[in-house]
Amino acid sequence: MSVQFILSQYLDEALDRAVYDKLEDGSFAGTIPDCPGVIAFKVGLRECERELRSVLEDWLLLGLRLGHQLPVLGEIDLNKDVTHAEVESV
Repeated sequence: MSVQFILSQYLDEALDRAVYDKLEDGSFAGTIPDCPGVIAFKVGLRECERELRSVLEDWLLLGLRLGHQLPVLGEIDLNKDVTHAEVESV
């Protein structure tokens, strides 16, 4: 696994686990059960998928910045010890 693509691979792995529901009003809700708090609501499915990706990206970057314990997805574990300078460059 290439280190330079690890965040993209993590995002892809998380999005592969996404669950979408059509709501009573015809809009869509998307969640990623492994990533608490990652949820999106949009009128169309494609828009919901795009919004969910954006929310996931923000969630991941904030989690890395604050040192949160992130879920291990597939074989991707982003929870190794990193220095503050390394996180700043993310």
